[in-house]
Amino acid sequence: MKYEIAQLSEQVLEARANYRPVLIQAGNTKSFYGNAYQRSSEGEEVMSLDMRCLKGIVNYEPTELVMTAMAGTPLQEIIDTLDASGQMLAFDPPSFGAHATLGGCVASGLSGPGRLAGGPLKDYILGSHLLDVQGRVLKFGGEVMKNVAGYDVSRMLAGSMGMFGAILQVSVKVAPKPILTCTLEWECSESKSLSTCHGMRAHPLPVSASAWESLGASGRLRIRLAGAPAAIDTARKKLGGQLVAEAEASLYWQDLREQRLAFFATPQLWRVAVAPGTPVLNLGPTLIEWGGGQRWIAADVEPALIRQVAEQAQGHATLFRMGAGKNPPEQGVFHPLTPAITTIVRRLKQEFDPMGVFNPGRLVAGI
Repeated sequence: MKYEIAQLSEQVLEARANYRPVLIQAGNTKSFYGNAYQRSSEGEEVMSLDMRCLKGIVNYEPTELVMTAMAGTPLQEIIDTLDASGQMLAFDPPSFGAHATLGGCVASGLSGPGRLAGGPLKDYILGSHLLDVQGRVLKFGGEVMKNVAGYDVSRMLAGSMGMFGAILQVSVKVAPKPILTCTLEWECSESKSLSTCHGMRAHPLPVSASAWESLGASGRLRIRLAGAPAAIDTARKKLGGQLVAEAEASLYWQDLREQRLAFFATPQLWRVAVAPGTPVLNLGPTLIEWGGGQRWIAADVEPALIRQVAEQAQGHATLFRMGAGKNPPEQGVFHPLTPAITTIVRRLKQEFDPMGVFNPGRLVAGI
């Protein structure tokens, strides 16, 4: 593996010496996500840094609930290895394709339906190795829960879209799989589903995922319970609802995570994060996750309008997928940063990549 890392380091140094941008890639299952690279001139050359050469699980001890793997390791290999030991990635990351890798998973920072109970991806990153613009391998964090002194750079890399360097290796905290799961459903309106999910927050219920989507004049709310049989039995009696067959439920949550549901067959898709208790947004066809905290909007909405609505709800809006032939928003697909946050991001970029070599503009337009 040292040879492969040395080769990647040489490529970065060559790109730096020739002032060529470096576009980090691996499985490319999330290449649609984020800002597209805009060449500064028609003849500008760019270098693709392929991370698929870095494969393999470096260390995994199930009793420690920690796995360390190279960034190019297929995400499905990670999931299958954990599953064989009765464990999982609690943040439930989407793959969006068979070639997804661990590095791409971390760099995109995306979590699936399980985030409702498990928390976001960044909370599970314990350590990382990063290839910087000087060809050095920087090591942050480690393989234990309490290992951070100073800035938690490893977690900062989650969702960074490769703007600070190329992730080489990652250590992640894993979780035991629940003993039992079951899914309940109700036919109800969007406002009723939000009220129901918000009310659940006041009770110690083993809710691991939730989703509401419109179905004609009404809609359907599905709640997944996960945990010990006694806890699930108590929750079922309290909540009511119709039990969904296990096979159907399992496929549904997978299809939701991977965006294979009919709802997602839309040319333009917005992802809106809002504060708990936020009412109906009335922005178009909607699918709601995370107890109301994440709203998917399948509509061609003006960026200024949807971002204004998101800000009023103490959240933010991302143009997750853009229709063919559409121009991206002037300030990029991600919600514009405040001046104070922009200053911090620029300073971090200056520290890690002062020449602006890695994935320029992918996360923040112009940086």
